[in-house]
This record gives sequence, structure tokens and C-alpha cells, in this order.
Amino acid sequence: MRKHIVILNGANLNWLGRRETAIYGTQSMEQVMLDIQRRYPDVCFTYYQSNHEGDLIDRLQEPLEQQVRGEEPITGIVLNAGGYSHTSVALRDAVVLCPVPVVEVHISDISKREPFRHVSLLTDVCAHSIIGHGTDGYFESVQWLLNN
Repeated sequence: MRKHIVILNGANLNWLGRRETAIYGTQSMEQVMLDIQRRYPDVCFTYYQSNHEGDLIDRLQEPLEQQVRGEEPITGIVLNAGGYSHTSVALRDAVVLCPVPVVEVHISDISKREPFRHVSLLTDVCAHSIIGHGTDGYFESVQWLLNN
């Protein structure tokens, strides 16, 4: 059975590679996804980005809906919720409800940023967190999901 990993990005990550490049780097998410697919050609990837909290919650609930319908579940989710990581109890609740492992990613080291970014509401409910490894964090998250 082919593995299927969903990569979800939250608010403002559609500007990756063009936004605050000193913090987030110059690589676009399109480039990251091409590199991920090249590195893992036998894995099916679905990528989704939204600036809307509810859209991310809907995507996190899809594996639960698949399970209820008896469909083959996805392997796991890589989630970079961006600023919603620090503010969204509803997103946290969706991660708790998710029947597949969710790996939290932050491109920057949130512990070295503004104080309001130091706490992620997602860290303790995600299966794993990779923080501050740049866009390599996406690759590390995929590898973690494939190994666990």
C-alpha cells in the first residue's frame, strides 16, 4: 500500500520565499514540495495551504471522515499552522480528534522570536514537533512519519 502524507500550511505561508526571507528563507513552498516529491517518489503527497483557520480544521478532520466511511486512511499530516499555532484552541482540538499522527513544523525557532510566539498550543497534542530547522523541517517531518 502506498503511503499518503498531507502537508498543511496555515496563514501567510503562501508567501514563503518572499516574506521575511531572513527568518523563513528564500525557498518557495512549491520548490519545497518538488524536492520532497523527488526525495520520496513512492509516497503520495497532498499539499494544502489556507489563510483561514476553519479550512485547516476541515483538512484535519478529513482522516476521521475517511475512517468513518471505512476508506484507507492517510499515513499522517505535517502541519505548519503558522500564527494559529499560538492562538487557536479550535485547531488544537482538531489535532486531538485526528486519528493519524500529526507532526508540527515551524520553520523558525519560535523560542527565539517574540514572546507571544514562544508557546504553541499544538506541541503537546502533536505526535512530534520539529522547530527551527528551516524548510528542512518538512523533510524531517515526512521522514518521521515514514519511520513511525
